[in-house]
Amino acid sequence: MNNRPLELVPPPPLKFTLYQWHLNNRHRYRCSEAQQELADRLLNESQRICELSSETVKNNKEETDHRLKEKIGDIEFRKKELLRIRKEVILEIDTLSIYKERIMDALSSIRKSALIICEKCLVFREQRLGIDLVHDDVEKELIKECEVIRGVENLLVRTLEQTQEQIRRLKATLYYMDHELEDKENNLRIDKHNLTLKETSLNLSIYHGSSRLDPSTIELNEWEMQTNNNIMIASKEINCAITLRCYIDTIIKQAIDDLNEQKNATNEAFRHRIEETKEAKTKLELQHSEIMRQAEEMKENITRIEKSIAEKECFLALAHTRLGNRCQRPGLELTRDLVENNLVKEVYDLRDVMSKLQATMFEAQASLRYLLKTQIQIEEDINVKTNTLKIDEVDCMTLRQSMFYHVY
Repeated sequence: MNNRPLELVPPPPLKFTLYQWHLNNRHRYRCSEAQQELADRLLNESQRICELSSETVKNNKEETDHRLKEKIGDIEFRKKELLRIRKEVILEIDTLSIYKERIMDALSSIRKSALIICEKCLVFREQRLGIDLVHDDVEKELIKECEVIRGVENLLVRTLEQTQEQIRRLKATLYYMDHELEDKENNLRIDKHNLTLKETSLNLSIYHGSSRLDPSTIELNEWEMQTNNNIMIASKEINCAITLRCYIDTIIKQAIDDLNEQKNATNEAFRHRIEETKEAKTKLELQHSEIMRQAEEMKENITRIEKSIAEKECFLALAHTRLGNRCQRPGLELTRDLVENNLVKEVYDLRDVMSKLQATMFEAQASLRYLLKTQIQIEEDINVKTNTLKIDEVDCMTLRQSMFYHVY
């Protein structure tokens, strides 16, 4: 038995017919021609697309650059308008601050000068004495002046609060404008930088993230409306500030006119009262001189009466002595003769005269006492009037000379 391994003999290759050979050649040729045509079309299409894309990219870049320039111009215009209105707001804040200082000066002058002076005058006049402590026209005008001053003070306080509120509103408007100007400046810086960029610039990069590169949610009309609103609000606040300044001018002028009018009325009441007091004091002084003269005359009169009574007492003593001596006549000589009748009559007459003199002296002494009492009362009244004049003319009027109102 043959032990050699078996050898695998491949089958003979498949043989094609001549027709198949020609058919295969024609198929290869048509495929080659089709691929060549496709390649030609693709080359032409690629060139067309490249040229078209280059034109599109160029146009897009030029359009974007144009839009950037327009946007930059728009931002610069709005920034210019904001800066213009901002300058007006700052000027109005400074001007209104000056008006605020005017109101504060007026309030300080009224509180620290006018009101204190009026209240001091009322306190001074409480130190009047006696009958002069009267609720006169001066006191009425002083009380009215205090009321006018307090009314003006309240009005100025309210005006000051309005001014402070308007300044706050202007500053708030300025804050929002500054915030917008800062945003506009940043936007302007970004867009100007974008305008300088070219496709050949360095540090360009392609974003491969998943987040949107256009996160803008603000519409163009909202962006435009923001600036318009800020300008409109600023203009409105400026107009309000101008109106308020006119109102402040009117209020201060009217307040000062009212204060001056009341001050003049009070001063006129003081002058009239001082004249009345001086006139009364002058009359009292004349009466005092006349009373003193009459008191001196009355003293002299009492002295004369006393002297006359003393003289009459001598005559009465003489008559009594004569009657006593004649009582010692002896016997029938003790007769009621004409001498005795006459002496008796003389005694009665002297007693009657002395009685009248005594009554007259009593009346004169009483009159002297009343004159001296009246003199003391008049002196007290003169002192009261002198005290009143010192209070009204010296203390109050001297103090009121420092009251000075002007359009602050």
